[in-house]
Amino acid sequence: MPLPLVGAPAPWPAGLTTQDGAPLSLSAWRGKHVLLYFYPKDDTPGCTIEACNFRDHAAELPGLVVLGASIDDAASHRAFKAKFSLPFDLVVDPTRALATAYGVLPEGVPAESAKTTRASFLIAPDGTLKRVWPKVDAKTHWLEVQQALSA
Repeated sequence: MPLPLVGAPAPWPAGLTTQDGAPLSLSAWRGKHVLLYFYPKDDTPGCTIEACNFRDHAAELPGLVVLGASIDDAASHRAFKAKFSLPFDLVVDPTRALATAYGVLPEGVPAESAKTTRASFLIAPDGTLKRVWPKVDAKTHWLEVQQALSA
């Protein structure tokens, strides 16, 4: 499935939860910018760098709601969040509906070995996609997000 386009309504399948089982609804953040960033796997080097950059630079991203997403399960997300004291939620996507809606699952890879690609989506306060990054550098992506928020 292709990536959604800038200006389109942000996809949000029903049934998504946080690492702790709390339901997640995009409408809860109406009026705020939301960064939905996809990463391949919890507690791996690049994913840790990216998550910790969003943690460490939160003050430089004022008012931004950050949500991390991969296809790891809730237990893995809880451990990753706790280990690195991440101040934001990680989305549990058991049916891969979110990853599919955002086009971040590689085509032709068996479901049991698939990992999401590293991509990000900035959702505007009105619920539409403001910016799409189909490929990001884990070390510097927070700076791109900062610039997009200022634009």
